[in-house]
Amino acid sequence: MFDIGWTELLVVGIVALIVVGPKDLPILFRRMGEFTGKAKAMAREFSRAMDDAADQAGVKDIQTSLKAATNPKQFGLDAINKAAKDLELPDDPLADTPAAKSSGAKKPAATGTPKTPPADTATPPEETPAVAAADETTDTKPA
Repeated sequence: MFDIGWTELLVVGIVALIVVGPKDLPILFRRMGEFTGKAKAMAREFSRAMDDAADQAGVKDIQTSLKAATNPKQFGLDAINKAAKDLELPDDPLADTPAAKSSGAKKPAATGTPKTPPADTATPPEETPAVAAADETTDTKPA
């Protein structure tokens, strides 16, 4: 509290012994102890009174709501993070098969690079102009 080391405390004790005298020194230390105890009791009482006043003003309710708002689990971010992880595609399309799950194989960690969709969900290739022209020539118009 006062940042007093052992050497400074020893110097204060020697000066007190010389100034007060050996006969009155125990009485001085006793009174100093009583004064320190009273000061600590007053500080505790003041702190308790301030806590009671804060409780009556509703500070604890505000404190719990702020803690809930900063907690990601109560704020709902855990559901968003889980949904984002579920959207990531695995590197190995066979990793989700029952055989892979029973063997205990783990999914590789996400690298952050975009993944290509599996072959069965790929979009069809665009038609070439020659195929489009062939389709136009075979159209028959009703007469």
